[in-house]
Amino acid sequence: MPLHPAVYDNLPLGSIKPMGWLKDQLLIQADGFTGHLEEHWPDVGPDNGWLGGSGDSWERGPYYLDGLLPLAYLLEDEKLIAKANRWIEWTLSSQREDGGFGPTFIHTANQEVDRREDWWHYMIMLKVLMQHEEATGDARVVPFLIKYMSYVHGRIEAHPLDGWAKTRGAEMLLCVIWLYKRTSESFLLELADIVAKQTTDWTAILRDFPFWRKVEHWDWRTHVVNVAMGVKTPGVLHELTGDPKQLEAAKRGIASLMVYHGQAHGMFSGDEWLSGTHPSQGVELCAVVEYMFTMEQLVRIFGDGQFGDILEKVAFNALPAAISTDWTSHQYDQQVNQIVCNVAKRDWSNNEEANLFGLEPNFGCCTANMHQGWPKLASHAWMAIPDGGLAAVSYVPCLVTAAVGSGARLRMEVVGAYPFRETVEIRIGLDRSEPFAIDWRIPAWCERPSLRVNGESVELDVSQGFAKVDRVWKDGDVALLTLPMDVKKSVWGSYAVSVERGPLVYALPIGENWQMLKTRSRFHDWEVYPSTPWKYGLLEEAECRAIEAPVPYQPFDARQSPVRILTAGKLVRNWRMAGNNADAPPLVPDTEDQPAVELELVLYGGAKLRIGEFPSIPNKNN
Repeated sequence: MPLHPAVYDNLPLGSIKPMGWLKDQLLIQADGFTGHLEEHWPDVGPDNGWLGGSGDSWERGPYYLDGLLPLAYLLEDEKLIAKANRWIEWTLSSQREDGGFGPTFIHTANQEVDRREDWWHYMIMLKVLMQHEEATGDARVVPFLIKYMSYVHGRIEAHPLDGWAKTRGAEMLLCVIWLYKRTSESFLLELADIVAKQTTDWTAILRDFPFWRKVEHWDWRTHVVNVAMGVKTPGVLHELTGDPKQLEAAKRGIASLMVYHGQAHGMFSGDEWLSGTHPSQGVELCAVVEYMFTMEQLVRIFGDGQFGDILEKVAFNALPAAISTDWTSHQYDQQVNQIVCNVAKRDWSNNEEANLFGLEPNFGCCTANMHQGWPKLASHAWMAIPDGGLAAVSYVPCLVTAAVGSGARLRMEVVGAYPFRETVEIRIGLDRSEPFAIDWRIPAWCERPSLRVNGESVELDVSQGFAKVDRVWKDGDVALLTLPMDVKKSVWGSYAVSVERGPLVYALPIGENWQMLKTRSRFHDWEVYPSTPWKYGLLEEAECRAIEAPVPYQPFDARQSPVRILTAGKLVRNWRMAGNNADAPPLVPDTEDQPAVELELVLYGGAKLRIGEFPSIPNKNN
């Protein structure tokens, strides 16, 4: 059975280069963890098993490379490319006669464990090799992968997917499908069918979602990173079968996750397992970056703008919130209402260090995996329409080069400071005039979009979140897309409210007192204590007014937020702490005799201590 074609195709890595604030974000990342982790964290250092050493030989090396490699090529940084190539060269040279590759054993403190049939960590390296081939055209990659997939085909029924691999089988399917599109090797479809059958039935889970409450025991199906990855599974299966029920399952599952576990930053909670809607329950950074990758795949496969909306909300809020502004520390778990980051017992499944900012608080998986977030957003910002057009997934500033129409060469600049500004300018460069379509994603939050090409208004007919504009484009054309951003409030658990403008969430910043907990040569551990009051509710009828400021080198810094929201609120006397966290926002806020005060909200992702879900103070209490 042939593949069912996806609505869009990924552009090869390197076709999209970041510009403006997004490039600055990648430079900050390169100057921090991603560019220097090997030098300071032995788990991905020279002794890593994926470099031929006797150290960690499981997921951490591939995780790290899955962000390092695209970052290196997006920045065209020769030093980072050389770092990435050391891992690539060892991996390609490690293939055995039977087709297997990589470390044979997982080295632990007391033993060597044969993990050749633990398929999970190889899946990550498959994604890395796909990106490497797209960026470089390395002719060794496709034969290498064919040989490996033949190895898997011969062994996977005797050694089926289990544990992490079983819940994350879609990651392998992505590579099988990618490889089939390049080779038409028939055994790959047989393998895809086997892998699909062995993978957790996420379609059934998402269609009739059974996990309504906070989960407090181990379950592969409710582990937050597994869920974040698993949501893509219906989409990947749709590529194999064309079953329209897969789109319905993905959408129903996402809606259920947000009803029962959703939080203001666009993610569902999971301080290891799905944890309900309480704004002091955490969400793991691994889940954030994996959910972004899932949305990138779903928008590619289904061509539905809803997935682009989710991608941007998570990327612009949950991702930067969990990482220090200089990219030298991060959290394992972030909280929407985060009033203190310290060593303390919380009603979480993780240990007492899970919300510290540091090198590897709680567990090192996020230290290794966090790097893919920004680079993959950049590399998926635009996609190809199979008939020669382009689709806008995100309007982040970038430069796109691609073949369009019948083969004309396009050099397109996406200029502006979206999402901090409402207007995006698209400058078209072509080697000849050419007819082709551009699918413009029109976010669901935007009620009055407008598009002008060379000053003339263009009608936007929006379907599934995209508006197709098919015309003859000429060199020098300029398109101006305006996406007006109204300030809106959303209601969450306990009738708490969040403030949003476009894809950005706004939070009350709490004064931050950073205290060193562990000193290292570079990547230290920190506790963060509050230095200003946090117990504020928002007046229900108060005006919310947006104030713009210049977009700085690091926009996700509360001290220099490029947009602020001015509104009004009151101190809430009966909002208490519970278990070293802010308790749920009170249903009936006690604001008796409290004066109304002006509150200045900043970007959620820039405030490391913050209130993001507020008690709502009704008129009668004003």
